Amino acid sequence: MDFGMPFLIETGSPEECILLCKRLGFQFIEWNMNFPQCQPENLQTDMLNEIRQRDNIYYTLHLEENINFSDFNKRVRRAYLETALLSIELAKEIKAPVINIHLAKGIFITLPDGKRYLFEEYGELYRENMLHFRNECERAIGDSGIKIAVENTDGFLPYEQRIIEELLESPCFGLTLDIGHSHAVKDKDIPFYEKNIHRLIHMHAHDAAGTKCHLAFGDGEIDLPKRLLMAKKAGARVVLETKTVKALEKTRGYIEENFRDL
Repeated sequence: MDFGMPFLIETGSPEECILLCKRLGFQFIEWNMNFPQCQPENLQTDMLNEIRQRDNIYYTLHLEENINFSDFNKRVRRAYLETALLSIELAKEIKAPVINIHLAKGIFITLPDGKRYLFEEYGELYRENMLHFRNECERAIGDSGIKIAVENTDGFLPYEQRIIEELLESPCFGLTLDIGHSHAVKDKDIPFYEKNIHRLIHMHAHDAAGTKCHLAFGDGEIDLPKRLLMAKKAGARVVLETKTVKALEKTRGYIEENFRDL
């Protein structure tokens, strides 16, 4: 199993992140494109490819979390799609096998009987926009082998599950399981992942206590052996998605002590 690390705000630059990755002995780095340092125009692809070839460290990408591929404003939607397509070109250039994405739930209207999500209310338009996104990504990916992995956040709603299953009809799409996010919503998405276990290609792993996520391994209450075994059986790579260097170091030590066979 390959273990990787995220870009951390403490590391400051891709170069510092690479040095930390080497020191901790991880196999890959996930460039988080919410950060300015990780924008395609700011990543030095020549340097990244040299590191990949010399030190056997590879990369995955995490798209900006505010991207909405089904925004009802066609100009905004086009910009988000162009961002995804540019990220696919970057992934090709640096040989990144996975691009991680969140699905936007969109706007909801609060009525006396509860929330009404506009993507569910206007389901056919939502579906049309999302399938256009799927088809454009599929065309851009071609035969490169890149996968776009959909991550759980605060529990998939029924309309999200339906569209994810349609995305998964394309061989270019897969699933990311964030085990902390899952724990925070009482693992409500786990049956969906178990149903689609053959499409689990990526995992964000961190401990959690209640709704407090991104803890170091051993600082929370997640059944870590169970979740890592799930990743191992599926053949998924694992990003140790803590938010500090200290928590990442502690997680690295915990794995060394408890999961040496992984």
